[in-house]
Amino acid sequence: MGQMTMTLTELGLRAAGGREAQISGLTVDSRAVKEGMLFAALPGVAVHGAAFIGKALAQGATAILTDAQGAALAADEIAAANAALIVAQDPRQALAQTASLWFGPHPSTVVAVTGTNGKTSVSTFARQIWEEMQIAGVNLGTTGVEGAWTHPLKHTTPEPITLHRVMAQAKAEGVTHVAMEASSHGLDQRRLDGALLTAAAFTNFTQDHLDYHETFEAYFAAKMGLFTRVLADDAVAVVNLDDPKGPQVASICTDRGQEVIGVGRHADARLRLTGQRFDATGQDILFTWQGKPHQARLNLIGGFQADNILLAAGLVIAAGADAHDVFETLPHLSTVRGRMELAARRENGASVFVDYAHTPAAIATALKAMRPHVMGRLVAIVGAGGDRDVGKRPLMGAAAAEFADVVIVTDDNPRSEDPASIRAAVMAGALNGVGTPSVTEVGDRAEAILRGIDALGAGDALLISGKGHESGQVVGDVTLPFDDVEQASVAVAALEGRI
Repeated sequence: MGQMTMTLTELGLRAAGGREAQISGLTVDSRAVKEGMLFAALPGVAVHGAAFIGKALAQGATAILTDAQGAALAADEIAAANAALIVAQDPRQALAQTASLWFGPHPSTVVAVTGTNGKTSVSTFARQIWEEMQIAGVNLGTTGVEGAWTHPLKHTTPEPITLHRVMAQAKAEGVTHVAMEASSHGLDQRRLDGALLTAAAFTNFTQDHLDYHETFEAYFAAKMGLFTRVLADDAVAVVNLDDPKGPQVASICTDRGQEVIGVGRHADARLRLTGQRFDATGQDILFTWQGKPHQARLNLIGGFQADNILLAAGLVIAAGADAHDVFETLPHLSTVRGRMELAARRENGASVFVDYAHTPAAIATALKAMRPHVMGRLVAIVGAGGDRDVGKRPLMGAAAAEFADVVIVTDDNPRSEDPASIRAAVMAGALNGVGTPSVTEVGDRAEAILRGIDALGAGDALLISGKGHESGQVVGDVTLPFDDVEQASVAVAALEGRI
């Protein structure tokens, strides 16, 4: 961006007393402030950003964006520095819109996906469909920026300054289409505000992130912000009508005047799944688009993959693509990394899959989806992360016990918690769950994977759940190198004498 500057007025901001100022950059980190920058002092969970206004001003900030509380906390410092003060009722939203104007145009077509599970898969499949259609597209979220241009990201939905900078960079790199994940945290914190969306999709709604949102109602309301606040009234909503919340989401969107493309087995779905046939390497699906039947081969394991594929197809159609061209790409789509990914296969034909499933519903969905592809036993490795929603731990164990024949409880990312106490909660759920599978506790994740693979007979399959695409295991405040796919491959090679 060089030495670009913009006035507050050009950035859509009004300072107290009509004060004007030239802005040389934006930041939420007082340590990154340089001469002429705008510092956004946002309310936080533990501390208000206003605590850092003095430091920001000392380093040359010429404008402060905050709320009424922040303005009151730092009134004397701001007055002494003669800085421009912008007081916003919702400073996070104001920052997002300011960042959008600062960094400039985004790629011409942007779609977003929200829901508890499936965001990464749907956004990645949308990007793959565009690629097959020779369109320069990327997906943006948990796995970073992937596709026609790649870039790492720290968060599923980056904070606004990063998001809008990355979007502008993507456009500069020739990207025309973006499919982004919209996390509930990102929506609640207004990180997507300022993004102009062509369409948005809803996958499903189940228990997760109650450590942040506290109630189901607050969690659902955060996700609905994508449709009620970010998505324009004349844009298109693509909704999974099979989810219990799906019809409610569709109704919310219809009431706003948004066009709705319903997806699923539901009778009202415009993109309706009418049949599936499973085999060892994938599935054939029958579906209708606006009443006209179509058939496609999906080289993907798991019935839910058809739901994700059709949601992605609906998004791409909603963004302006020809439906026939979209459906032609479906047989060429490949597994999303860490999402029901075939990690290894034993000489006896047993398969090992890695999946990011880290909620009770996701574990149940993954195991139920594998069952039609598996002639023998289903073995599941399951664990729960530390410093996260405690209530879901026994439910995760119960889900594994209900739908697998053998369960191994191990460590996920224990973070600052005692790993044994986390495993105990998961074990309690597994031992009290429906059915009486074999349940074993193996703390060391590498050993758990080795034992699970060693137990596989001909026709069996193993699901390693929880970490998916992650390449590290967080223990305390240290991230140790650990990749489930790599561990599975090494374990198979060791057991079969290849190393």
